[in-house]
Amino acid sequence: MVKSNLEIMSDRKRLMGSGIPTFYDEPIQLVKGEGVWVWDEGGRRYLDCYNNVPHVGHCHPKVTEAIYKQSCQLNTHTRYLHEGIVRYLDKLTSTFCEYISSAILTCTGSEANDLALRMGEVMSGKTGVIATDHTYHGNTATVSQLSLTNSPRIGKKDNIRYVPAPDSYRPLGGKAGMDHGHAFAVQVKKMIEELESSGHGFSAIIVCPFFANEGFPNLCDGFLDPTVKLVHDAGGIVIADEVQPGFGRLGSHMWGHQKIGLKPDIVTLGKPMGNGYPIAGVMTSPEILSAFQDSFRYFNTFGGNPVACAAGEAVLDIIDEEKLVERALDVGSHSLERLKDLSERYSCIGDVRGSGLFFGAELVVDPNTREPDPNLAQKVVNEMRNEGILINRIGINYNTLKIRPNLQFTKENADLLVDTLEKVLTRIKKSL
Repeated sequence: MVKSNLEIMSDRKRLMGSGIPTFYDEPIQLVKGEGVWVWDEGGRRYLDCYNNVPHVGHCHPKVTEAIYKQSCQLNTHTRYLHEGIVRYLDKLTSTFCEYISSAILTCTGSEANDLALRMGEVMSGKTGVIATDHTYHGNTATVSQLSLTNSPRIGKKDNIRYVPAPDSYRPLGGKAGMDHGHAFAVQVKKMIEELESSGHGFSAIIVCPFFANEGFPNLCDGFLDPTVKLVHDAGGIVIADEVQPGFGRLGSHMWGHQKIGLKPDIVTLGKPMGNGYPIAGVMTSPEILSAFQDSFRYFNTFGGNPVACAAGEAVLDIIDEEKLVERALDVGSHSLERLKDLSERYSCIGDVRGSGLFFGAELVVDPNTREPDPNLAQKVVNEMRNEGILINRIGINYNTLKIRPNLQFTKENADLLVDTLEKVLTRIKKSL
C-alpha cells in the first residue's frame, strides 16, 4: 500500500531531518515518469515543465536499455580499461571547439566545479574566485562558498568575490546590449583588483553562460568578451558551468557558451548528462588537464564507470537521432511567441525571455516601475501545480517563472502550458 503524503513527510522529517525542502505548498508524491509527463500516487498526470535531469525525456527507453545492458555485463572503475569511456568522450568532445578536447568524468556537477576551481589555482598559482551575487554551482565545501543565496553559515572563506548578476530588464548602467556587457566587466575588474590586493590573488571567474539562476537575462552575442579579456590579462581562467543550459537545451547551439560567443578555458557538466543516471564532468584543454594532473593525485571510483558512460552515450545518440536541438529551437520559439502574446493582455507580465526550451516570464507589480512581484510568482507556481503543470520561479528577485521542460516537449505541450497560465492569471486577478 502506498503511503500518504503526510506519512512520507513525517518519515522524511524523522529520517532525513527538517531541512530537506520540497516543491510547492502541497508536495507531490511522484511514482512514474514517461516523456514529458509524471504521475502521482493517485494516478494524476502532470506536465513536467521544470525538471532538466531527464533531458531526453523521463525514462527514455534507449537510455534505460543502455543502463540495463551495461549493468548486466560489467560496472567497475577507470583503473581498468573499458572502451565505453573513450568512445563516449570522443563523441562528447566533438561537440566542443577544437581546444576543448580532454575531460575528467565525475558523478556530480558539484564535483566537476570543485575540480575546475582547483585547475584555476594550478594555472594561476592563486586562489581568488569571482562569481555573481545570485548564482549556484554546487554543494562541496569549496563550491558552496560561491553562492550568496545558499552560503554556508559557518566556515565562510574570504577568497570569493561577487559581482552583480546581469539583468537585461534592469541593466547595469541603464543600457542593454554591449553597454551592459562593459558595465558588467567594470564590476569584474573591481573584484580582480580587490582579490589581488587581498593577498589571495585572482585565479578564476565561474559563470553559467545562460545565467540561469540569475533569471536567464537576454544577453547579446559577445556580452562576456570584455570580461574574458580582463580575466586573461590578469592571468585567470574562465569556467563555464553548463549544467543547466547545455546539451542543446537553448536550441540555437549545443552549449550555452557557444550561444553568446564565449570561449571558456573550462566547461563543467552535470545533471542532464545521463538523463538521471549520475554522471558529470570537466571539459578542458590538454594543457590545463596535464597541469592539473601534475599537481593533484585525483581518482574517482564511480566517475566514468561503464554504466554511466553507457547512459551518457545514449543521451548524445538520442539528441542526434531525434534532432532534439532543432526541436528545442522550434518549440521554444513557439512557446516564447505564445508567452509574448499573453503578456500583451496581462500587465503583470513585465518581461518575456529565454532561448529554446528554457524560457519564462518576469512578473511585476507595475510594468512602468518594473517593481518585482515575487508573491504573485509564488502563487502562480502553486496554482499551476494544482492545474497539473509543474514549473517554478527563479531570478534575482524570485519573480521570474522558470520553465525548463525536457527536450521531448512539443508545441501542443506549450499550448497547454500557456493556456493554463492564462487561466491561472485570470483566476488570481479576479481574487485580488
